Amino acid sequence: MWDYTEKVKDHFFNPRNVGVIEDPAGVGEVGSLACGDALKLMFKLDRGGRISEAKFQTFGCGSAIAAASALTEMIIGKTLEEAEKITNNDIADYLGGLPEQKMHCSVMGREALEAAIENYRTGRRTGRRLEGAVICTCFGVTDQEIRRVIKENDLRTVEQVTNYCKAGGGCQGCHPDIAAIIREIQGDKAQIDGAELTLKASRDPNKPLTNLMRIQLINRVLDQQIRPALQADGGDLELIDVIGDRVVVSFRGMCAQCQAAEFTMAEVVQARLREFVSEELVVEEQKP
Repeated sequence: MWDYTEKVKDHFFNPRNVGVIEDPAGVGEVGSLACGDALKLMFKLDRGGRISEAKFQTFGCGSAIAAASALTEMIIGKTLEEAEKITNNDIADYLGGLPEQKMHCSVMGREALEAAIENYRTGRRTGRRLEGAVICTCFGVTDQEIRRVIKENDLRTVEQVTNYCKAGGGCQGCHPDIAAIIREIQGDKAQIDGAELTLKASRDPNKPLTNLMRIQLINRVLDQQIRPALQADGGDLELIDVIGDRVVVSFRGMCAQCQAAEFTMAEVVQARLREFVSEELVVEEQKP
């Protein structure tokens, strides 16, 4: 059980400024329902150019509600130049702190504010700007976003990066890339488990795989990159057979009844096996 401050609880049970502003000056929308967190932030300006009203709508946990509520209080009365200096740590500090596992809620608030200010200045409503190359395909997090949270919050582990921006929180296939970015920025201060880098390093693209090696590598990818995330949600995956480039799997537990099983098979299981084993692999599900 996470330890929430009284101020977090207050903003969760009694959120400020929930709702919709008619004809807002700026609107920012970030996150997605598929990822479990979504936030829409709106504001109006007075004649002096200060934020006179701010409201939000959110789909997310208690920390997401509290962070959005706190943010609206923080920006009312400020100019846009003053508001855009607010960091995710400022939001967390305003609430008396957030559990590290919930820091991504403060980051989402900052991103929504940036998107709303950009909407006011440019008229574009593009949501969160995806600058750079996408590293985490599960949550659509780019290398630039990962670099930013690492630098702003002095992050040193893959787990911390996941806590702050969700990158690596799905299938975990991007852990080696996240670890490499941490080492690039933090150098000797990086605290990277050697296992986070082993999968990519273990596959020599110039060395042909025997069928036995292929099956062993497939099992390794499933065990390290896919099954832990499925098991965390009460599901599982079993390797049934490997026939040439066909990989036959069967979902177990909650995954067997999940409506997103087809997406998981194609966009997670098949994508990871193609990345780490062979681009020719095709994953098929064996129905019960």
